[in-house]
Amino acid sequence: MGKALCQTKSKEVEIFLLSEFNSLANNYLAELRDVNIQTDSIRFRKNMERMGEIFAYEISKDLDYKEVEIKTPLGESKTSLLSNSPYLITIMRAGIPFYQGFLNFFEKSESGFIGAFRSDYDENQHFDIDMGYIAVGDIQGKEVILADPMLATGKSIVKALNRILKKGLPKKVHIVSLIASKQGFTYVKNNISVSSKIWIGAMDEDLNDKSFIVPGLGDAGDLCYGKKT
Repeated sequence: MGKALCQTKSKEVEIFLLSEFNSLANNYLAELRDVNIQTDSIRFRKNMERMGEIFAYEISKDLDYKEVEIKTPLGESKTSLLSNSPYLITIMRAGIPFYQGFLNFFEKSESGFIGAFRSDYDENQHFDIDMGYIAVGDIQGKEVILADPMLATGKSIVKALNRILKKGLPKKVHIVSLIASKQGFTYVKNNISVSSKIWIGAMDEDLNDKSFIVPGLGDAGDLCYGKKT
């Protein structure tokens, strides 16, 4: 991809690839992937939270600011403060610790939650996305951060975005994932209809026959909270 920040000409979609830079984020991503470390669910959740904080910091550079004067014990100081907090939305359940990292930094943000899971697998491992729960408020004119740790096929992100757009037209949507497949990234880029920026920790090459990212890290929800039945 060349530089970590680049623009695509269509639909005003940008991408920021964190792994293009050497930073402490690589350590946390490595631990999230490592089979010898990820069995510690407390550490796994904490690393996801830390990655949420890192992305929150990076995204904060793209937001709007206003100049204010601060009175100190010895005088006055001019600085720029965030004009408005972004609206945070996460896809449960794996997204919860990731989302907490964003909320740690954007502590005044309103929040929305979407319940989504894969359902109705057929013999070829094709599936639908069940999205029976959504709790999102008014997002009209706001900067929206939509966080989902794994961007595999991209179907969940696109379907979630189409649902939340019924709540208003945001100023901009920031789609954030720890790990994405190239296929999923392309699907999202080609199927979103609003001004967006896609923030990714690392981009992996493939999906397996069950549409899990390879090498990826496995099932993030199970690693956070235990296997579902």
